[in-house]
Amino acid sequence: MNSESIKKVTNQAIEQLIEALKAGKSEALTSYLAAVAQFHRYSFQNILLIARQCPHATCVAGFHTWRSLGRFVKKGEKGLMILAPLVRKIGSVDESTTEKETTIFGFRAVYVFDASQTDGAPLATIGVTQGEPGAYFTRLEQLVREQGISLEYSAEIAPAKGMSCGKKIILLPGMAPAEQFSTLVHELAHEMLHRDARRSQTTQRVRETEAEAVAFVVSKAIRLDTNTAAQDYISLYSGDASLLLESLEYIQKTANQILNSIGAEDFSAPPANWQGLNA
Repeated sequence: MNSESIKKVTNQAIEQLIEALKAGKSEALTSYLAAVAQFHRYSFQNILLIARQCPHATCVAGFHTWRSLGRFVKKGEKGLMILAPLVRKIGSVDESTTEKETTIFGFRAVYVFDASQTDGAPLATIGVTQGEPGAYFTRLEQLVREQGISLEYSAEIAPAKGMSCGKKIILLPGMAPAEQFSTLVHELAHEMLHRDARRSQTTQRVRETEAEAVAFVVSKAIRLDTNTAAQDYISLYSGDASLLLESLEYIQKTANQILNSIGAEDFSAPPANWQGLNA
């Protein structure tokens, strides 16, 4: 495939992503955010306590929170102890809020359970990429090495699927082939776009929008089913169509380079009935 054909494939994919972002959040993302809202943020001390008791923990909540999500703690499971603050009101009523000030005067042990300790309704997730990348993943790995970037796998980065650390990419092991491919493209895009002086000129919102847009374009080009994955991911970082358009030149250039490098001549332009995210 020549450069003009690759550009056409890239543009078609980007147009679909723009339309999806304009359409708003998907039902998958809405459900995911509703579930996330049920979980509390834990202090660094409690995170350490959870990790010590259950190194593979990914998502923890109390007994009643799990019930509200349609899941139930398995019989015989032992709770993970964390520390909850004891709070009491002090002083006089604040005239502006009619509320007394509060202070922490101690802590008590409470117990939470990891998702792996529960059964029931499936946890809400955002869209994932599906399909079979085949030899394209091997070629993508080769491109990573040619860029002087090391590739490692580690369960310690969970729940993140991938991380780029400047000349090093870490992937979560055990992902489906399509998700692994898409994640590696995303992290490679970070390495190609955001490891020079431009990093200080961009926000995390811009960087995540660009990286996921590149992953979407490349995945679409080799006929992987992206479902709502890219749209939902970008929306999680408050990205939108206008932001994507501002970064279009960088996205196109990076996606084209990756497609050329993994053997773009092996695939043709998408068929006429190629569907977008919201079809």
